[in-house]
Amino acid sequence: MGANDAYLLDAYSRSVTSVVERVGPSVAAVRVGGDDAAGQAGGGSGFVITPDGYLLTNSHVARAGRPPTAARPGLRYTVALGDGIESAAEWVGDDPDTDLALLHLVAAARLSLAPAMLGRSAELRRGEIAIAIGNPLGFEHTVTAGIVSALGRSMRASTGRLIPDVIQTDAALNPGNSGGPLLNSRGEVVGVNTAIIRGAQAICFAVAIDTAAWVIPQLLRHGRVRRAWIGVAGQTVALDRRVVTHHGLAETHGVRVLSVEPGSPADRGGLREGDIVLGLDGAALVSVDALHQSLGEARIHKDCALKLLRGHASPQVVFLSVRPTERVG
Repeated sequence: MGANDAYLLDAYSRSVTSVVERVGPSVAAVRVGGDDAAGQAGGGSGFVITPDGYLLTNSHVARAGRPPTAARPGLRYTVALGDGIESAAEWVGDDPDTDLALLHLVAAARLSLAPAMLGRSAELRRGEIAIAIGNPLGFEHTVTAGIVSALGRSMRASTGRLIPDVIQTDAALNPGNSGGPLLNSRGEVVGVNTAIIRGAQAICFAVAIDTAAWVIPQLLRHGRVRRAWIGVAGQTVALDRRVVTHHGLAETHGVRVLSVEPGSPADRGGLREGDIVLGLDGAALVSVDALHQSLGEARIHKDCALKLLRGHASPQVVFLSVRPTERVG
C-alpha cells in the first residue's frame, strides 16, 4: 500500500469514526415486552430525534408482529442508549404504510439527550458513504459502513402498500438493525434502516428521511398518518392503443375498478365496476400505487375530479366528482 492509499484509507476511517462518535449516543436498542408480561416480544433499533425524548424506529419493530390494523399494540418498551442508560418508553404512534413509528422516553426530562441531526435524502447521490448504527442479532451499538447503492427504489410495507423513494445500500444489516439510522459522512440521518433480502449479498434498504420528515409531524399530532379513502379495489391495466389514439390520451395505463364498496365516496360519486380511472385532479394515475399515493390528507372531505374510461365496446372518457373521506384502519 502506497503512502497516498494509506492517507485515503485513514481519511475514510476518520470520517466513519467521527460520525459514530457524534451520532452514537443518539442510537438506542429498543426492547419490546409482551402485554401479558410474559417476556420479550421483539426488539430492534431506534434513534432520538428531539431533545425532549422522541425516538424514531420502524413500525414493525414497535408492533413486534402485532397486526398493522390494530390502533395500538399495547406493548411495553425499554430503550437502552449508547451510554448504557435505560428508560421506559411510551407509544406515540406509527404508520405501517411507511414502516415508521414514534416512541417517547419516559425519563427524557432527567436525561441529557443528544438528538441525531436529520439530513435530506433528496440530496443523496449513488456512491456516497452510508453508515449504519444499530443492534444486529442482539449485539448492541454495532457500526457498519458501505455506500449508497441505488436511489428511488420501492418496496412493499406490511400493509401491501408501496413505500416510495427507498434507499438501497450495501452497508451490512441484520435482524435487529431495523429502526436504526442510515447516516451520511456528515453525520446526518438520511434514512431509517428497515429491511434486508434474505439470501442476497449486502442488499439492504432504508426508508428515506424525507419520507420520515413528512410522517413525524402527523404522528405527533394524530398518532397516525391521515389518508383519504374513496372505497374501491383496483388493478393496474395497460390501455388499448386504439382507445388511446382515438381519444388522444396522454395516459397509457390506468386503474381498472374491480369493486366499489357500497355507500363509499366512490359509490356516491357514481364510479362503477369496470371503469378505468385515468387521473385525479389532472394528475395521471398510472397504477394502483399512484392512486394510493395521491390520496393524502389534503384530499379528505375535498371534492376531487376523477377522469376515467367507461364502457367496453366503445369506451368513453367520463369525468366524475368524488369527495374522499378519511381512511380508517
